[in-house]
Amino acid sequence: MTEPDSQQADRSGRAAMFAFASRGPGDGPRVGCFQTPHGPVDTPAFMPVGTQATVKGLTAEQVATTGAQVVLANTYHLVVRPGAEVIERLGGLHRVMGWDRAILTDSGGFQVFSLTAIRQVSDEGVRFANHVDGAELMLTPASAIEAQNRLGADLIMCLDECVGAQADYETSRSAVERTTRWARACKAAHRREDQALFGIVQGQLFADLRRQSVEELGELDFPGYAIGGLSVGEGHERMMETLGPTAAALPAGRPRYLMGVGEPADLLGAIGRGVDMFDCVLPTRNGRNGFAFTADGPLKLRNERHRLDDRPVEDECDCYCCRRMSRGVLRHLVMSGEMLGASMLSLHNLRFFGRLMEQARTAIGAGRFEAFAADWLARYRPGGETDKDS
Repeated sequence: MTEPDSQQADRSGRAAMFAFASRGPGDGPRVGCFQTPHGPVDTPAFMPVGTQATVKGLTAEQVATTGAQVVLANTYHLVVRPGAEVIERLGGLHRVMGWDRAILTDSGGFQVFSLTAIRQVSDEGVRFANHVDGAELMLTPASAIEAQNRLGADLIMCLDECVGAQADYETSRSAVERTTRWARACKAAHRREDQALFGIVQGQLFADLRRQSVEELGELDFPGYAIGGLSVGEGHERMMETLGPTAAALPAGRPRYLMGVGEPADLLGAIGRGVDMFDCVLPTRNGRNGFAFTADGPLKLRNERHRLDDRPVEDECDCYCCRRMSRGVLRHLVMSGEMLGASMLSLHNLRFFGRLMEQARTAIGAGRFEAFAADWLARYRPGGETDKDS
């Protein structure tokens, strides 16, 4: 028996809403485009983090100038304050953030890893004594999805259990099994067809557990897949060893999102292994601390050497900060504790990452990504300036 035409059209419409088209090998660098209700996301893509429904110190218009097509917010933090129902009554995340492009919400699963002192994990979910006033907050698969349905992001995440790099095999195996059970419950609880629910692969550094997680989540046929449990202390080489086969095993026709990764070498390594999407607080957090990313490595604007330096942070950069302000001016703002310094350096850093993604997409399209990445990393000094540079 065939479906009525109306049902077939509805399924087709939902598929088109979150269609993902990519060009490149399944286990190597690829360039693509992921459609969302609030516009396309060109991949590889870096997503600025706006944990509490704001990218700290920047307006939505400023964030858009960095090339970002999607930003993040965090379910745990927004449930704690002001509450998902408040965001909903204020018009949803897009209106609250003043952002008309795509938004992704994390489920709060990372807080399972980062807030170990104030949480307890069980098969039911995660019980927090929240970090603001200690009040109890229970996140279950169903409540995490309900909150994200109310927040209204385009892309939402299953609740998962993230464990650290030192977790043993049994702990990691238990987390994979729980993550799969929670993923099934999240899919069952999901109510909005205008939101794409991503599954999250766990398994730490154990190849067989990563394969198990990929296979189990693949059976649930999510419109996208995230790779969690990396950048939690394992280092670059072990991350890449785990990431390569994990990404290659994921469905080629779905976007692959590596969570919480922002070091340039990690980004380029992951792109080379077929990852499409990234997020990290590094650009804005470092900006607030007087650090600026450049193609030669980070600058430490607190250093005395910049006091009379009238050069921009980076000659090659087209951001407002680099077009209008010198290193000396920025150093003054940072040393004086002026908010503008943190804001401008955050803006520059996000544009730096946006430009890196644009350059990667161009290189992939030209069939020269490996050469581009090698040349880029040969120039970049990860440690940036040292005290001897002062």
